[in-house]
Amino acid sequence: MTAAFRRQKPNGFKKKRRVFHRRKVCRFCADSSLVIDYKDSRSLNYFTTERGKIIPRRISGACAKHQREIQTAIKRARTIALLPFVGTFDM
Repeated sequence: MTAAFRRQKPNGFKKKRRVFHRRKVCRFCADSSLVIDYKDSRSLNYFTTERGKIIPRRISGACAKHQREIQTAIKRARTIALLPFVGTFDM
């Protein structure tokens, strides 16, 4: 069948499909052995972008409690120069 003969709803609206999104689980709640430490810059790098911005909770999947801990740990690491305030500066 061609597209002209397919049934459509009035006014040309098509039925939208629901997309199933998998709920992200906080890795720190799931595994209690993981600890957020400002001295561990390698694990904190996962929560920052290349430009040095902190990744939001909806993307990282951390719960509110642990996102606050991550945020303070990143800020402490920046203060003692373990993490950069800004990513690479190219001219």
